[in-house]
Amino acid sequence: MGFLINIFGPSKDEIWGLLEKEINATLLNKDSFWHESKVVLEHKNWTIILDVFRRSSGKSSMPYTRMRCAYINKDDFRFTIYPEGIFTDIAKYFGMQDIEIEDKIFDDTFVLKSKNPDKIKALFNDENIKNAFLALKDLTQFQVKVQDDEGFWGQRFPDGVDELYLETLGVIKDLEKLKIMFKLFAEIMDRLCEIGSAYEARPSINLT
Repeated sequence: MGFLINIFGPSKDEIWGLLEKEINATLLNKDSFWHESKVVLEHKNWTIILDVFRRSSGKSSMPYTRMRCAYINKDDFRFTIYPEGIFTDIAKYFGMQDIEIEDKIFDDTFVLKSKNPDKIKALFNDENIKNAFLALKDLTQFQVKVQDDEGFWGQRFPDGVDELYLETLGVIKDLEKLKIMFKLFAEIMDRLCEIGSAYEARPSINLT
């Protein structure tokens, strides 16, 4: 076993077990063969969930690490953020929206999309949130968004309930990045309440 660890590094559940202890969360399904493990953190009245899912493409499938948090959306404010890429300039040329928040480093690093530019600027008027995003910018196919459900194959949400959602390609076993992901979600949820876009109440849905 030690030989395999030297080659492949610690397993996901080993790292996620450390994460559980360091952020005072709960690791579920760690001994289950049929179900992926999850790290669940209670932050105020919200439940933040980290897990892994697979997305099929033809005959193969790829693992993605994701984080989710359901909440009561007060004003239908939604957004999407992801790092700038090689095709971003082309997309902007053809009219793709990219809201700037007047922070050059951040604006040069990320694409921000929302139907409410004023709210997105208010959300990111927070150094902790911006620093957390910058610390995660190198994750592969990284994106964070607010969505109103999980799509055709996913869970449907009650009226007024949305989901803060993060995904990135691969299984994340970097303990520091995992801690930053949880910190980012906690900061965003607190900030959404501050700008009047979320209720600090428990939503009537269970994502676990």
